[in-house]
Amino acid sequence: MISLDDIIGMTGLTEEEIAAIGEHEHMDLAPSAALADYLMHQHRGPQQIQTMICDDIREALHRDDLNHARTLFAALRHFMGEHGEAARNVDP
Repeated sequence: MISLDDIIGMTGLTEEEIAAIGEHEHMDLAPSAALADYLMHQHRGPQQIQTMICDDIREALHRDDLNHARTLFAALRHFMGEHGEAARNVDP
């Protein structure tokens, strides 16, 4: 049987990055990992993930949840460091 760690590992993203997608889309980790994998293989998919994480950061700041905003920002920094094609207005 395939585990959640296996599913996450197949995406090439971290659990924190996938959790941010899940938060944005109101999904658990397994379906979020499937969505993440799908988006990473789509034209401008990485930009969509970047936008989702930024939206989550704004929501956390709006709720005055600075600890969560910091966690999300760390996930965003890692994502952008690993997937520079996610920068806005950049074609892969």
